[in-house]
Amino acid sequence: MNLEFKTFFPLLNWWPAVNRRTLRDDLIAGCTGAIIVLPQGVAFATIAGLPPEYGLYSAIVPAIIAALYGSSFHLISGPTTAISIVIFNALSPTATPLSSEYIQMALTISFLAGFFQFILGIARLGTLVNFVSHSVVVGFTAGAAILIATSQVSNLLGITLAKKQSFIHIWADILANLSMINPFVLAVGLATLGIAISLKIIKPRWPGMLIAMVAGSFMAVLMNGNEHGVRLVGALPGHLPPLSSPEISTSSIRSLAPTALAIAMLGLVEAVSIARAIATKTEQRIDSSQEFIGQGLSNIIGSFFSSYASSGSFTRTGVNYEAGAKTPLAAIIAAIALTGILLLIAPLSAYLPIPAMAGILLLVAYNLIDTHHIAAIIKTSRGEAAILGATFLATLFVELEFAIYVGVILSLMLYLNRTSHPHIVTIAPDPETHKKSFANVQAGHLHECPQLKIIRIDGSIFFGAVNHVAEELDRISRQFPELAHILIVGGGINFIDVAGCQMMNQEAHRLRLEGRQIYLCSLKGEVMEIMRRGGCDQGIGQENVFPSKVEAVRKIIHRLDPERCRQCTLRIFKECDQMPKPAVLQSPS
Repeated sequence: MNLEFKTFFPLLNWWPAVNRRTLRDDLIAGCTGAIIVLPQGVAFATIAGLPPEYGLYSAIVPAIIAALYGSSFHLISGPTTAISIVIFNALSPTATPLSSEYIQMALTISFLAGFFQFILGIARLGTLVNFVSHSVVVGFTAGAAILIATSQVSNLLGITLAKKQSFIHIWADILANLSMINPFVLAVGLATLGIAISLKIIKPRWPGMLIAMVAGSFMAVLMNGNEHGVRLVGALPGHLPPLSSPEISTSSIRSLAPTALAIAMLGLVEAVSIARAIATKTEQRIDSSQEFIGQGLSNIIGSFFSSYASSGSFTRTGVNYEAGAKTPLAAIIAAIALTGILLLIAPLSAYLPIPAMAGILLLVAYNLIDTHHIAAIIKTSRGEAAILGATFLATLFVELEFAIYVGVILSLMLYLNRTSHPHIVTIAPDPETHKKSFANVQAGHLHECPQLKIIRIDGSIFFGAVNHVAEELDRISRQFPELAHILIVGGGINFIDVAGCQMMNQEAHRLRLEGRQIYLCSLKGEVMEIMRRGGCDQGIGQENVFPSKVEAVRKIIHRLDPERCRQCTLRIFKECDQMPKPAVLQSPS
């Protein structure tokens, strides 16, 4: 396989741009990002059912590898909410969260997901991410947010629930045990949540989550939380990410591959979407396939450094850009700074209350629900709204990794339905432009020529669309039995395949047997060449194919029935003015 050298060393694209000024900007952005990820990493690991330190490990090695091998200058990789909740929902039914078996399975998923991503990137299949619509991502993320909030309500209230319950059963259990709410636990959780929300509004640039968690810890200490049922996270190990070894066996691959594939696709969609969003502001060109390679390598290598599956982070990437990052060096600096923080303050995490963490996670869940885009999707398209709703419900009620597949399949079905029904509209000369341009007959309430009907096809004529086009031509034939000529304006036809060519030949033959003639005009060069090779020039007739509408009308009008033209009072085309006028229009002699 002939791959460019920079595919394996993409830092060659940006390293020459590093100088004293960019290094200063990247240093500031990197240190800011390290502070942001500290509470997030702990929170995301909690969501995933892993020890808190694994969230921080996943923000170190994967972030460095993704920065070195990705194409975006600003994308920051690490643990994400969506992937964390997928891991928890996939593994918790078969292994106990926080157990060594559970951790081993999570690391194996990271390796497999990275392998899938890397293979897709090497194969230059970055365009695959385009088949996962924005509605799927928005619906899935909203559903994941509800699941995250649901999983933390018991920690916020101090209620002990049975493990491994479904979404509905969790809420039923919570409602049945409201009398068991621990007021001390609830006070710590609500205070932490309130402080985080207040700081987000009043001081949005401050690390609000981190400050709120520190405040919640002080509150728990002041009220002697240990004596009142306020559980603590426990001390984090103050050392570098330890080496680990994912279990690569036939049985583990067979059982974990479906989840890994879903996480791989979800991670790629997240990473590429975030990279493209930032690129619209920086005017940088994003290579989707290179991002696939970067994300794949980050997960493969990360799995050997106690890192679970990672992807692009919405929050950290936004902070990185707003903080003034200029090159991927900012992501590397952030990872190094996080390592230093981990070594210095790890023992302090022993005082972090679980209800404080629950309050922070409720805020994280709320921020995940993109109400602006949800409203826009519902307002704009019923089809996209249905996909969003179906993905959202599937996220809540079926296994999470399959919820992504539900959304992707529905997106493809909607896409195929749209492309298999190309827009076909009847057009006619517009009197308001002195018949110089053509307009939609129905929209403009225009008159049509009784002998010549002009239709415009907007869309590709491929095997999935031929039936729709044939049915429309048949409908026109039945609705207008005296119609003798049909002109198809093909400027909107971007592609035609063999099935499309055969359909056009068959329709031309059918119409000819009925005493009618079909014409083509304004075809694109590539479409015309395919139709020529498909025999359409013979089936329709070379003399019936024209370069433009004007040329087509000029030639066809002389093939109309002159007697009917003489009796017609509509005078649809400019050329009609040259035809004999009906008796009622002739000037008296």
